[in-house]
Amino acid sequence: MAGKQKPSAPRRINKKHSSARTVKEAPNDGRIRLNKFLADSGIASRRKADELIENGEITINGKKVFELGVRVDPSQDRILYKGKPVKEQNRFVYYVFNKPRSVVTTTSDPHGRPTVIDYFKKSTLRLFPVGRLDWDAEGLILITNDGEFAHKVIHPEKGVLKTYHAKLSGQPSDQQLEKLRRGVSIEGGGKVAAVHTRRLPNKGSDKKSWIELSIKEGKNHQVKKMFQKINFDVEKLRRVAIGGLKLGGLKPGDFKELNAEDFLRIFKKPSVNEDAP
Repeated sequence: MAGKQKPSAPRRINKKHSSARTVKEAPNDGRIRLNKFLADSGIASRRKADELIENGEITINGKKVFELGVRVDPSQDRILYKGKPVKEQNRFVYYVFNKPRSVVTTTSDPHGRPTVIDYFKKSTLRLFPVGRLDWDAEGLILITNDGEFAHKVIHPEKGVLKTYHAKLSGQPSDQQLEKLRRGVSIEGGGKVAAVHTRRLPNKGSDKKSWIELSIKEGKNHQVKKMFQKINFDVEKLRRVAIGGLKLGGLKPGDFKELNAEDFLRIFKKPSVNEDAP
């Protein structure tokens, strides 16, 4: 299983705008980046932790902090989230979950909709989903309390592929699928590209089609927006794999804890033909 990594190199803090006690350069004094501490504590992934900091949802020693790159000493600083002390967790867990449709990929929902974490109510650990999956989509999502692990899975530079099966409103041509592999610009996401596409055999009809698509990014509604760029609507969407870890026969709403072999599959590049239509 993944262990904790050493803190990354510190960023320079602008003291003029920081409301928390910080040290300019102190890589060996027991201080770590605030976003890493929040991730290690199971609050959220590092990316989400940055959002919490920027939104002023974290206080250090009684003061809100907004500056990314702030370093803290967990043994000395009092760090609160939603008014409650944040403490590091000593045990990391990893689950693969088959998310049903009409379930949101968050830890809580202001509208009262069911969330993926509702399925883990018996856990005493502070769990969160790794990345996102649209509320009307289904399939594989990882649940953990390990922020460093989540960062490795989510960050595009790590190259972990996310593979989907999409039911489309029509039959795209080979040229249209090639366009997705070359890259398209989507609203709110810039230019993105499919690493792999192929038609799923024995599925679909003369008017509908099922396409397998793999991507490295995980931007909001990315798969739907990519197919919209070639003039097709996604009628059903299912994530079937992350890296080399496949959903398999896990039923919607069910989950299982990852074993060591499963864990390694996530970071193993799946064998796909990038040029398949």
